[in-house]
Amino acid sequence: MELKHLIYAFINILNEMSPYILLGFLIAGLLQVFVSPAKLSRHLAGGGWKPVFKAAMFGIPLPLCSCGVLPTAVALRRQGASKGASTSFLIATPQTGVDSIAATYALLGLPFAILRPIAALTGAFAGGLAVDKAERGTGKDGDENATDECPDGTCCTAVSTAPAPQGSIIQKLVAAVKYGFGDMVASVGKWLVIGLVIAAVITVAVPDTLFLSLSRYPVLAMLVMVAVAVPMYICATGSIPIALSLMLKGLSPGVAFVLLMAGPAANFASVMVLRKSLGARATSIYVGSVVVTAMAFGLLIDYLLPASWFTPFGSAAASTVSCHVELGVFTTACSVLLVALLVAAYIRHRKESRAFRMALSADSNYQSTITNNINQQTTMKTVYTVEGMACNHCKATVEKAVGAVNGVTSVAVDLASGRVAVEGDHDAAQVAKAVADAGFTLAHSHAE
Repeated sequence: MELKHLIYAFINILNEMSPYILLGFLIAGLLQVFVSPAKLSRHLAGGGWKPVFKAAMFGIPLPLCSCGVLPTAVALRRQGASKGASTSFLIATPQTGVDSIAATYALLGLPFAILRPIAALTGAFAGGLAVDKAERGTGKDGDENATDECPDGTCCTAVSTAPAPQGSIIQKLVAAVKYGFGDMVASVGKWLVIGLVIAAVITVAVPDTLFLSLSRYPVLAMLVMVAVAVPMYICATGSIPIALSLMLKGLSPGVAFVLLMAGPAANFASVMVLRKSLGARATSIYVGSVVVTAMAFGLLIDYLLPASWFTPFGSAAASTVSCHVELGVFTTACSVLLVALLVAAYIRHRKESRAFRMALSADSNYQSTITNNINQQTTMKTVYTVEGMACNHCKATVEKAVGAVNGVTSVAVDLASGRVAVEGDHDAAQVAKAVADAGFTLAHSHAE
């Protein structure tokens, strides 16, 4: 594998995607600022098909990955959303997003970009209705494995996402730009880069004949793709260049579509958190809906729709095969801007992690002793280890949840290590509960 060809493939795919990714980030910021989570939860309460349908429609444009959607769904659930609506939101949101829909159009074409949200809506609606029906059959909105601790709604506002910024329209637009080109880039940047690198490697290094045998058996290829995609963590946008590379190597469009839908929506970490938050029954329906819908639409693409609709197009596909770079002025400028935003997010992340470690080491009272006993009142600074955080959205959720605990005066979260430093006269058991309510797991605490 020549490094030159690898770089060519990477640049071509990046140039094709970057304008649409930047547009998606901007729209994501606007959604974050102008759409209130409290209003969403009011629309998602109650039984029947309407809350389930609304949850899917709300979730489709939101650019949240499978880890970022978990605390949001938990918050909506605790604000009164039904389990059916929460499940629908969980299925639809990570599979799509304004950024990934735009990037899908850029690399894979309009039919893929149209079918992707339709498949997400179909799977989310079917899965949400199935959960709603199953829960009505038990006579309660829950099951024996769920951990819903506020059935009367008295504590259902304990966890919520950040409120929309207040102020003039200009201030809100500035906040939208900061969120879209700051927080969103930091949240999905890592997985976007991983997806681009994997796509470039597949394009250059994998022989064209490798997938020819699988291409003759689409159903088997889809099952293999599900087995690979479900445990793999990759965001909706990061999966697009990988799908393109697999299609260029001979896999059918339907198989690539399975990767687009199953990969972002389900991974082992998400499933474990969902089982704890919604119960085993709802989680099983969730996973089943994702897999069945992805394969059903994959078969539809391969057997019923014209093959000409799903031929890779654009400069990325053409120039990748011919091993040269197409450098348009606008697309190159967008790529440079996107790379600059990714680098800035990485530098900021490193600085925050370094500052967190320095703050701990500067405290002469800090001890490295680990205690598993969190059921104690403490006035010391305590450093907790929280499992399941994978993006800035997760970080903000944990900060807000722990900061709401009585007696907590300050909270600092280091996303890289999963450590959460808490100061104040607080009950460690309440911190553990707040973390669990937010959809994460408290592993242990480092006590000072």
